[in-house]
Amino acid sequence: MIVSHEWLKQFVPHTRSAQDIGDALSRHCVTLDNIERLGAELASFVVAQVVEAGRHPNSDHLWVTKVDDGSGTLLDVVCGAPNVVVGTKYPFARTGTVMPGGLKIEKRKIRGETSNGMLCSSRELGLGQEHDGILALETDAVPGTALLDVLPIADARLDLDVLPNRPDLLSHVGVAREVAAVLGVPMSQRPAEISPAAPNVPVHSAPSSAAGAHATVRIDDAASCPRYVAAVITGVQVGPSPDWLRQRLESIGQRSISNVVDATNYVLHGLGQPVHAFDLAKLSGKGIVVRPTVDGESIVTLDGTSRALAAGTTVICDGARPVALAGVMGGLDSEVTASTTDVLLEVAVFEPRFVRRVRRVVNLSTDASYRFERGVDGGNTLEVARTAAALIAQVADGQVVEFIDVGVPTAARNAVTVRPSRLARVLGVVVAPSEIRHRLESLGCTIVEDAHGLVVTPPTWRHDLLIEVDLIEEVARLVGFDTLPDELRPFRPGNAPDHPLHLAGRRVRDLLVGMGLAETRPMPFTSTGNEHTPRVRNPLADDEPFLRASILDTLARRAEYNLTRMQGNLRLFEVGNVFIGTSDRLPREEVRVAALIMGGRRPAHFTEPQPPAFDVWDAKEIAVRVLAAAFPGKAATATAGAGPAIWTLAVEGLGEVGTVEAVTLDRPVWASEAFGIEVVLGVMPSADVAPPRAHGHTAAPIERESPASAGIRFTSLPTTPAAEIDLALLVPDGVAAATVEQALRRAGGELLEQVALFDEFRGAGVPEAHRSLGWRLTFRHAERTLRDKEIEGRRARLLDLLDKELGIRPRAS
Repeated sequence: MIVSHEWLKQFVPHTRSAQDIGDALSRHCVTLDNIERLGAELASFVVAQVVEAGRHPNSDHLWVTKVDDGSGTLLDVVCGAPNVVVGTKYPFARTGTVMPGGLKIEKRKIRGETSNGMLCSSRELGLGQEHDGILALETDAVPGTALLDVLPIADARLDLDVLPNRPDLLSHVGVAREVAAVLGVPMSQRPAEISPAAPNVPVHSAPSSAAGAHATVRIDDAASCPRYVAAVITGVQVGPSPDWLRQRLESIGQRSISNVVDATNYVLHGLGQPVHAFDLAKLSGKGIVVRPTVDGESIVTLDGTSRALAAGTTVICDGARPVALAGVMGGLDSEVTASTTDVLLEVAVFEPRFVRRVRRVVNLSTDASYRFERGVDGGNTLEVARTAAALIAQVADGQVVEFIDVGVPTAARNAVTVRPSRLARVLGVVVAPSEIRHRLESLGCTIVEDAHGLVVTPPTWRHDLLIEVDLIEEVARLVGFDTLPDELRPFRPGNAPDHPLHLAGRRVRDLLVGMGLAETRPMPFTSTGNEHTPRVRNPLADDEPFLRASILDTLARRAEYNLTRMQGNLRLFEVGNVFIGTSDRLPREEVRVAALIMGGRRPAHFTEPQPPAFDVWDAKEIAVRVLAAAFPGKAATATAGAGPAIWTLAVEGLGEVGTVEAVTLDRPVWASEAFGIEVVLGVMPSADVAPPRAHGHTAAPIERESPASAGIRFTSLPTTPAAEIDLALLVPDGVAAATVEQALRRAGGELLEQVALFDEFRGAGVPEAHRSLGWRLTFRHAERTLRDKEIEGRRARLLDLLDKELGIRPRAS
């Protein structure tokens, strides 16, 4: 939502800067994404007064003037405008000023006369299209005053990230309500720049159909349109908008079209109510009918596109045809043009689900549909119609002659009781009932007290205030989240225990992370399957259309991905779901844990350059520990298995729950064998589930535990090759290896990825009181392959640094 700071002041007058307002909204209401300053390109322009003016001696259409720009010296300025008048003040660009179009004003001669600057027109300032004359200023400001202090053009756009639950913030008046509540200042529902609604205008009301002297309205589909208000304005003169209205729309990035259309856009963005203006003369029968479409109907919308309408789509019709898509866009045949004299203004309430259906049918999203789909305020429809009609009459010289109000007014919101004791328990602080009342009333709530607490009726524009905790949150954010305590409280917000499967998975996850395994979080899809494997109708990827029946199948694919990138030391695990298909039932969903290990049992060290690889006994040890964590207090056994299973895992009272097996991989010759463990933790409940297999089970309830506090960082595998160099260094006994490593890392630069000590030697060829240390340095660039010259240059710098700082030299032999 783009909000103009100056427009906001029309609803809630204040002296705060745009940054202060944005920060206050971020702390209490809605996130501020960005602030864009407007008018900054005019910061160097000043007010200047013409003191003398005479005809240019060498031109019939130029003037030579003397201008007072407040500098203390009168400046000679050549001007071509026909409306230059002595004693009048104008915008002035001094020498060196850069115009909005990029032109730099310089001192120069024009037909023999020197010009020191430029008197500016509206077009040259980017404030309008008027170019025939310079812009006369009606101001008492002294020459030299900054132009932005005289013209109301300096503004700031606040880009607010409005979430779907707060459609009331999709307007300036909605944001103004929040600013008033946060700052504790009063606000005005009607900006002073809008004339008040004309009194004594007749209103024709009825539940389903009403007729006025100039038009009729009928609602045939009350489910999609519970209320429709039409205002008739006669004698309008369609033309350009006044400057103030054009500036309001341009301040939020909208383009000015005409005074009538601009007035409807002002109401949309200012008051949050989408409205639409019809040319009354183009409506067949001078009437409006809200109804569903029938087969074969179509409409040409304002964007010039012909759109076929599916039967049942809610449309606005005249006596013969559809003239607008309800809540989305008007029709081209009934639009307001320069020849329009009488306008029918639509101010309606459309149900969100019907507008969403219309928008999807025609594949068209607009500012109006965006607001209707989230919900508009149905409690002040007639008041908005009065304001909008008065605005059109104001800017287009028309007259409001009648209102036709059809439908049922929006009912008041249900009251909600707020208990101060409950609020104190949830927030952790005591807030006085008077403070609670003040905060909620500042949002538009009405409140009465009873024996149970405060009975609060939310305003019609707050659709999200439904239960007590919603109102408690409102108090919390207005008081300020930063003022609330952040310590853990000795109670839970609910009494439901954690699910046993969740607890078992958490224990197993903590165990495996503690053993040095890395957790994966892939999607549960696979490329392999048969007639019993559940197939997804709309898979995310065409090459993985099946739901997996084994987590080890997924881990095997992850292992192969690593092997193709020369990574053979793998310790992977996942706690996830698998799906066992049946012929006539929904698949059975099981929660399992699986782990895959291969490569070095320990990281390489100079005392053990090639550590032994994982074997099947390591896998069995991990499996035994997993069973102990998943099923505490139950005896677990591992017996010789059959087929791919090396061991079959069983738990007392549950039977077979998993296996340990050798995992078949597409692996290169240098890679070691892979071993896998897969254990069933339990079966997810389902309304229609196949009977569990022999070792399937549902875990018994287990006592709750405190949550894990460990954090894991995830990084992508590199995509460029590494360059490795080995250094054999003669290091004095008094210099620690850690000191050498620090020097290597410091001098290696940003390309040094890893430093590893792989060898220590004392003996022939090594001087006394020295030792030879072997270091392997790995360099890598994130985006390209390193060149040999780069590696050799870094090697030379490293050796030079080690010699100068630590007296370390490379070993010659």
